Amino acid sequence: MGVFTYESEVTSSIPPAKMFKAAILDSDNLIPKVRPQAIKSVEIIQGKGGPGTIKKIHFGEGSKFKSMTHRVDAIDKENFTFSYTVVDGDVLTGGIESISHELKVVASPDGGSIYKNTSKYHTKSDVEISEEHIKGGKEEALALFKAIEAYVLAHPDAY
Repeated sequence: MGVFTYESEVTSSIPPAKMFKAAILDSDNLIPKVRPQAIKSVEIIQGKGGPGTIKKIHFGEGSKFKSMTHRVDAIDKENFTFSYTVVDGDVLTGGIESISHELKVVASPDGGSIYKNTSKYHTKSDVEISEEHIKGGKEEALALFKAIEAYVLAHPDAY
């Protein structure tokens, strides 16, 4: 098994606590509202939201995928960190066995936040993937983040 690691950062004018609450804690409700073409709904299969929770994400009409299932690995509300692993679904193509994500929201010098993501693509046997393989996912993740940010800026009292 091989591992391809991808790291990204996105800045926001929204403070870390608000961004973490919207982008992580309320994402199951907020994303289908702000970007239904990407994610239609999120269904909890097992658990109550904490570590070990299994969620099935149903993609929207604008997606080339139908669904994926992920497991919540860790959540730290005080340090604004969250990790989960995609364990099933049609996003696991081209020899990808699973995808683990580690997210962290940190304060930026201007009072906003920096949303940091480390993704690890675990591949079957000797399959190799490149950044080109994950281009669509990266673009969609940025679009989701920007849609959440726009919602929070338009509804400052919501978070």
